[in-house]
Amino acid sequence: MTTSVSANRKGDRRERELVNALDGAGFAVMRAPASGSSTERELPDVLAGDGETFYAIEAKSSAGDPIYLDGEEVEALLFFSRNFGAKARIAVRFDREDWFFFHPGDLYTTDAGSYRVKKETALAHGTDFHEFVGETEKVTLDEVGGGGGGDGSEGEIDPEAEERREILEAVRDGHMPVEDALDVL
Repeated sequence: MTTSVSANRKGDRRERELVNALDGAGFAVMRAPASGSSTERELPDVLAGDGETFYAIEAKSSAGDPIYLDGEEVEALLFFSRNFGAKARIAVRFDREDWFFFHPGDLYTTDAGSYRVKKETALAHGTDFHEFVGETEKVTLDEVGGGGGGDGSEGEIDPEAEERREILEAVRDGHMPVEDALDVL
């Protein structure tokens, strides 16, 4: 019982943290009412919008274990999002990491019909908070270019593109924190 109560408190704290971060990024945002609300249907944890885009977000956090969502929870999020006119997103946060966002269709589905997000998947494939709120845009190594400079001149390596590629590889390999890479780029 204590573990469950403690986990619920941590989940509530993480949801409030996400709400405050989205508010700080200029979104109109609110936590949806918890269980016992006026509807029997599950509601998303957070509603957020910036005047152009509106999100219904299911927020989950973990100390490092994979995060699981049951199929009914995800279906309720999709139903609400469709009827409300919002984009459905799953927000995950692992200890000592930032928030990462996924469309439910991008999550791994288990044989039992649950959805799973591993920490490695969040770091490698999730949309980070800064990109989610429109402060930065994700650039892949292929987009930066592996040579040729991207200007059509074969064999000629653009030094700036090469430097960006090396920085992105350092982040990918865990040798450089994302924040440091953003400062350098």
